[in-house]
Amino acid sequence: MSKKILVTGGAGFLGSHLCERLLAERHDVLCVDNFFTGTKQNILHLLGNPQFEMMRHDVTFPLYVEVDQIYNLACPASPIHYQFDPVQTTKTSVHGAI
Repeated sequence: MSKKILVTGGAGFLGSHLCERLLAERHDVLCVDNFFTGTKQNILHLLGNPQFEMMRHDVTFPLYVEVDQIYNLACPASPIHYQFDPVQTTKTSVHGAI
């Protein structure tokens, strides 16, 4: 059964691969990313897929969408990024999960 799935951090390395996998399983995928560490390059090949939707959004702000599942991968995943803005990293982890 096809599901509507939200992937936060979907333009990151792991998130983009998860989006690919979910699309291969014929799910509708909403990719949300603010491109702090993710890149459009990671998802360019997915943009033509009618089951894929991209939204530039920072998960530290509310987002109201109706989905069946959520994969929250929105968090800078390297010490370089943690040290650049540790407050934003914490907010992304906490607010993004909420």
